[in-house]
Amino acid sequence: MHRLLIYLFLTIHTSGFAYQFNDSVRTRLDFTLKNKESYKIEKQKKVAALKDSISLVAGSFHQHYTLNNNIIEQYEKFQIDSAIFYVQKNVHLAQRAANQHAMNESNLKLAGLFSSEGKYIESQKILNEIQRESLDSALLPLYFTTLTEFCSHYGQSSNSASYYQRSELYRDSLLQVLDPSSLEYQITLATTKLYANGATGAKEMLEELLERTSDNNPERAVIAYYLGVIAKHNNDLDAQIKYFSISAITDMRLAIMDNASLQNLSLAFYEKGDIERAYQYIQQAIQDAIFCNVRYRTIESTTFYPLINAAFQDKERKEKQFLILSLSVITLLSLLLLGGIIKVNRQKKKLSIIRAELHATNQELLQLNETLKESNSNLLEASHIKEIYITQFFEICSSYIEKHEQYRNALYKHAISDDLRQLKKELKTDNFVKSELDELYRNFDVIFLNLYPNFITEFRELLVADQKIIPAASEFLNTELRIYALIKLGINDTTKIARFLRCSLQTIYNYRVKVRNSILGSKEEFEKAVLLIGGFEKK
Repeated sequence: MHRLLIYLFLTIHTSGFAYQFNDSVRTRLDFTLKNKESYKIEKQKKVAALKDSISLVAGSFHQHYTLNNNIIEQYEKFQIDSAIFYVQKNVHLAQRAANQHAMNESNLKLAGLFSSEGKYIESQKILNEIQRESLDSALLPLYFTTLTEFCSHYGQSSNSASYYQRSELYRDSLLQVLDPSSLEYQITLATTKLYANGATGAKEMLEELLERTSDNNPERAVIAYYLGVIAKHNNDLDAQIKYFSISAITDMRLAIMDNASLQNLSLAFYEKGDIERAYQYIQQAIQDAIFCNVRYRTIESTTFYPLINAAFQDKERKEKQFLILSLSVITLLSLLLLGGIIKVNRQKKKLSIIRAELHATNQELLQLNETLKESNSNLLEASHIKEIYITQFFEICSSYIEKHEQYRNALYKHAISDDLRQLKKELKTDNFVKSELDELYRNFDVIFLNLYPNFITEFRELLVADQKIIPAASEFLNTELRIYALIKLGINDTTKIARFLRCSLQTIYNYRVKVRNSILGSKEEFEKAVLLIGGFEKK
């Protein structure tokens, strides 16, 4: 890599201000990262299909050699060790067939792969043995590309300025043998301008090339990466995030594991203060480099990993402290709620005794009737308070489960960095959260139906005969009934209902529309009628 790139890698600053980048790029990046494994599996299936064809062409040098080259093309940016294996097979095929062109081509590919793998001595030995004069014109682009990349890789590894200079000289030679109308020529020319301090001219060329390519072109990742490098040179973090994201999307969609985009994207988010994204992307960058066995990429990523990891651990520590504080507050509120419930139950018992005494005392009936009205009013007020406490209790429990799940996910990410497979397996399951949710809903159903035992019967009476809502045998309330149970308790906000029931806003909306279409009377009076179930109207 050029010295400019190393300088850019070392200019890391922390910043806590807010950021925004193109929503469509961010959405595509998140979607692509989520489906990254599927792209890798697709690549492996494609390679497997090619391998299955080897037995069909084993008797023909040209077909066997061409098929191996197709496998190498799939492997070279995916798994270098496998690519080397098939290049070496092609070397042996070319030697047996005494095909000089094939031997030169395979040796050049082998030298390039050795360079990416960090085997510089082996790579240089092969390059020294290849005579420039022995190559036909068709191999000259590959020859100068291999020399350019070798000098760049070795210069980065040894921090040798002379190798950077040689890399630029070989790139100039590459331009002389490439077709000026080809995309490779235009990218190489833009790169030459970039490293010759012509960032403005290079940027215009690269932006034009970016418009002409799609995510299915591997060159798009290179073009967007260099635009990100220019943005980094200009200290434009938003542009860095945009272009490195575009590059990363292409790399992941094409299962290119030898990439620099995720690493640079991680550094950009680190500077923006988004430590969680920075940690996520540097983890992915290291995993890709190790999977592909690209030594110089692994060295680059691990250089910055301790810095980002330390920031991430500090963030995790603060979140853990906040979680402990939240749990303490929840515990205190739960105790207060329990005390309130006990107090309400005691009041109910006292009111029952008073009511029995009032019925038994005929002589003081008129006077005690007034007292009974006042007592009933107090009871309704107590019930109102109880409903508020129950509602708060379940909202707190729902929030706790959600935070607990987030904490589990964070621990899962942390476990991956230590390669604790068993811990990863255990933390990855969501059985605990599911069982907690089931218990939460079951408790809600039982408590609510204890408060309003006729709720289901009275609710059904509001609907037409052929549209009755009947819960399953294994549950007290189903989703439709829980929605209107929450409305009965005063929770009419669709967002809160969706959060409590762990459904999307659209799902809640659909359920409510479905029920409203089945009511007997006016739609405007329906939810008011729901509030009157049980004889108490919520204000």
